[in-house]
Amino acid sequence: MRVTVVGGGIAGLTCALSLHAAGFEPRVYEAARTVEAVGVGINLLPHAVRELSELGLDGELASVALPPHRLSYRDHTGRVVWEEPLGRAAGYHWPQYSVHRGRLQMLLLGAVRERLGPDSVRTGQLFQRFEQTAGGVRAHFLDRPSGRPVVDDADVLIGADGIDSAVRAQLHPEESPPQWNGVHMWRGVARHPHVLDGRSIVVAGGTPGAKFVAYPIEDPPTADGAALVNWVLEIRHERHWPEHGDRNVHGNGNGTGSGNGIGNGPPAPPPDGAGRRVTAAEAHAGLSSWNLPWIDLGTLAERSSAIFEYPMLDRDPLPRWSFGRVTLLGDAAHPMYPMGMNGGSQSIVDTRVLAWCLARENDPVAALRRYERMRRPTVNAIVLANRDLGPEEIIARAEDHGGALPAGQAEKIATHYRGLAGATVAQVNTHPSWTVRAITADRE
Repeated sequence: MRVTVVGGGIAGLTCALSLHAAGFEPRVYEAARTVEAVGVGINLLPHAVRELSELGLDGELASVALPPHRLSYRDHTGRVVWEEPLGRAAGYHWPQYSVHRGRLQMLLLGAVRERLGPDSVRTGQLFQRFEQTAGGVRAHFLDRPSGRPVVDDADVLIGADGIDSAVRAQLHPEESPPQWNGVHMWRGVARHPHVLDGRSIVVAGGTPGAKFVAYPIEDPPTADGAALVNWVLEIRHERHWPEHGDRNVHGNGNGTGSGNGIGNGPPAPPPDGAGRRVTAAEAHAGLSSWNLPWIDLGTLAERSSAIFEYPMLDRDPLPRWSFGRVTLLGDAAHPMYPMGMNGGSQSIVDTRVLAWCLARENDPVAALRRYERMRRPTVNAIVLANRDLGPEEIIARAEDHGGALPAGQAEKIATHYRGLAGATVAQVNTHPSWTVRAITADRE
């Protein structure tokens, strides 16, 4: 079976590896002229690390990533509100990883080209449209270097082209633009001595627009040296984020939820879009109101090679992903606010379930329907939960409470979210493998 994958990001490349491992022939079409090691940090949760490990990438991943052992929620002064262990320290059979997004993408790209061939990822190919027949799907691209049209025929087409997915736009032409919650994220990577024990992800503050996040994505060359630290400062732009009791997020996880977590409806996306470069002076001013004794914020701003501003966006959950031989995965299917570090990890799980379904069903149309039944309710529910802060409800409630929550409340919030995401220790450690050779007769 030939599969066209639109999008050469983390989701698209992992999709190609998953499909190849299941015996299919994927080709990846990426709009960018070159794939480069750019970006900032990303966290891969144990349920995603398990899937990458089963694709044979565990050793390579360990060589470019750092395994955090602790998540530490703190208030605006840096005092601990709540902490929990991560990865193996929490009992998972696989670690959690913090990694530079560019390094991860280059690792995946190298694996795809090594296993599938040097022409398996075709860059500079801008998706235009697709058309379906009874026996296949034809995709049309524009070759950006030459300006010539390119046509690709396949049995299945996968849209893995991100939040602004052109494949999704053809499937849902009446859909509104992405929704902005009024928060900008200033993202940077800087060389800085390890924060706390060098194995902690720190989330400080309260509600969105008043948070600071920092975590290392590599170890320093010497014990007292500097290493890459990923950091995020959230800035609210004249939008009221309601008190926790005023948030109204409801939904059944099937695309019919109407909550938006921001009071009187979401504003339109900011006109300047994503990727505005933040000056050092702006960064210093934005960080000046924070007093965190375990990190030098001035040094962090000064040593950041570049700081970029991104709006915090998502989209309403879709009622349908799959149309005939075409479907969506990753951010093209379920872009979500970055609460709970779940977006990239859920995209990786998508790819493995999709490959499993295509291997299990003789009819690709039936396989895509099955994939959607298995994945869409879960990730739609996460999208809606993240609008209501996901596990970061803990620090929002602590801010309202004036300190750490009463015993058991934080654990209840965190446990509920992990269960929703299919990411409890028991769920991750015991579910049957999605690897095709390990298919068991009892999987439904």
